[in-house]
Amino acid sequence: MGMLINGHWEDVWYDTKSSSGHFVRSDAQFRNYITADGSAGPSGRGGFKAESGRYHLYASYACPWAHRALIYRSLKGLENMIDVSFVHWLMDKDGWTFKKDNEGIVGDALYNFDFFHQLYTKSDPGYSGRVTVPILWDKERETIVSNESSEIIRMLNSAFDGIGAKAENYYPIEHKNQIDNLNESIYHSINNGVYKCGFATTQEAYNDAIVPLFDKLDELDARLSHMPFLCGEKPLEADWRLFPTLFRFDAIYFSHFKCAKKRISDYPHLWRYARELYQWPGIAQTTNMEHAKRHYYESHVTINPSRIVPIDGEIDFDEIIR
Repeated sequence: MGMLINGHWEDVWYDTKSSSGHFVRSDAQFRNYITADGSAGPSGRGGFKAESGRYHLYASYACPWAHRALIYRSLKGLENMIDVSFVHWLMDKDGWTFKKDNEGIVGDALYNFDFFHQLYTKSDPGYSGRVTVPILWDKERETIVSNESSEIIRMLNSAFDGIGAKAENYYPIEHKNQIDNLNESIYHSINNGVYKCGFATTQEAYNDAIVPLFDKLDELDARLSHMPFLCGEKPLEADWRLFPTLFRFDAIYFSHFKCAKKRISDYPHLWRYARELYQWPGIAQTTNMEHAKRHYYESHVTINPSRIVPIDGEIDFDEIIR
C-alpha cells in the first residue's frame, strides 16, 4: 500500500488493522473541489475553477478507485480538457511508480517524477499518510485538488458542464437519496468488502466480511432481475461506482482475496449487468485486465509471496447480452 510517515517512505500493504485482524481503510486527506465558478465546495478551500487544460488526472488501470475517475472522464467527454498520466501496475517497495514499460505506461507527463509519492510532497512537503491513486492535480497552483475518488467523480459529473462537458447527469436530484443509500451499503459490503476479506488476518475478521459481501451480491442480483440498472432504466452514479469491483471480481478477488463463494458470472442478472456496463460507449477503453491482475498478484506479497499470476478461464465482457 505504502505510506509517507514523517517524511520517510514505509512499505506497508495495509491501511490500518484492528487488534482483531480487521482491515480498516483510512480517509483521504486532500478534499478540495473543482466548481464551475471556483467557489469552495462541500469541503476544502476555494480557488479551483473549472477550466479546460488546467487539471491533470493521475490514475492506474489496476486500481478500482482510479477506475471510477477514468470512467467519468470518458462518460463526460473530458479527455480533451483533463489529460492523464498512469502509474505502473506494480506497487513494490517504492509504492506506485512511473516506471515506463511497453504496455502504455509512459511516465509522469508533468514533472517526470520517478515515484508517485513525490507528487504528495510537492503538494505538501510535510505530508504524512497514504499515497493513493487517483489524484486530481491543479497545474496552475501545482497542488493536489483531491485524492478522494467518490468526490472526484462528483466534480467531473457537473463542474465542467458549462464549458463543454457532455450534459448527462449521473447524480440527478430525483435519485439522490436512492443513490446515496446504495453507495453507502455497496461501499461497505462490496467495494471495500473485498479488501476486508483479502486483508483480514484472522478467521473472525474474514468471516465478518465475507457474509455481508455475498448477502449484498445476492440482494443486488435479485434487484436487477426486474430492472436493467440499480435505479431504473439507465446507469447512474451507484452503477459506475459498483462496476470497477465487478470487473475485477472473477479474475482477482475470487481467488486472490478469498471471495470464493461465488463468481459474478454465476449470478445471471449481475453478470448481464456487468457486461452491459462494460459495453457502454467509452467504458471498455478505461479497463486493462492485464494491468489489474499483475498489480494484485505481484504487488501483494504478503498474500501471494510467490507472485504467480494465475491463468484463469476466459471472462468475456464482450459476450452478447440477451
